[in-house]
Amino acid sequence: MELAEWRSQLKRGTLEFSILLMISQKTCYGYEIISRLEKSPILAAKESTVYPLLRRLMKEGLLSSVWRESAEGLPPRKYYALTDKGQSRLAAMREEWDGLLSAIGGIMEE
Repeated sequence: MELAEWRSQLKRGTLEFSILLMISQKTCYGYEIISRLEKSPILAAKESTVYPLLRRLMKEGLLSSVWRESAEGLPPRKYYALTDKGQSRLAAMREEWDGLLSAIGGIMEE
């Protein structure tokens, strides 16, 4: 497997976790999520990836959404928030993430 393919798989596996983390910190709209992901090139994702993922997370009951008017006179934006189910999923993902980092860290120290 080439490094680029491995990186792509790693990114796919962490994108949902990253988005749930962001939304847990504050409600976000889609473009805001994309912009925040772009700050870390390894997590950068296109609209064609993020919006379907947000729709899936809503369908699974992990997110709720509400339309809000923009203060700048721009069109309304759809803001996403975690549901109770989303909070539970994020807590489980954090445990898995911490366990993974600990295991990898242990191997690296050997």
